Amino acid sequence: MKRRGKALAWAALAAIGMTGATAWPAAASADVLLPHPGPDGLVWVKEHTGDGGVASGGAWDGLPTVLTVACEGGGSVAVTMESQSADVAALSVDCPDGAVGKGTVTMDVGVVRPGSFTVTVDASTETLRWALTVTQPE
Repeated sequence: MKRRGKALAWAALAAIGMTGATAWPAAASADVLLPHPGPDGLVWVKEHTGDGGVASGGAWDGLPTVLTVACEGGGSVAVTMESQSADVAALSVDCPDGAVGKGTVTMDVGVVRPGSFTVTVDASTETLRWALTVTQPE
């Protein structure tokens, strides 16, 4: 869909801006923590290390919204999602050393408001590797 393509492009630009990176971060390993979300995806942060987050647009209130986070490296991440200045989701994910931890929050139709949203990731260590997706399955 045209709306989703634009949302993914803006999400990529926003991910760079919010994390302070001037280029895509180098992969810590050859594996991908979370695969590309496909046509239902609003955001895909393939990989980041330490604290970070993303801002995006293109959310619709007529579909459920799913936030998924995966991480590794020992420690944990605390993740919050905000939509139009309202907190809509929060989760904590344990990030094993040498394995991948994963957490998901599904928000009902209407919880995420139309337009922009942010996701903030607070990592317990600056070496912790994480990825996230935000999807609106049709």
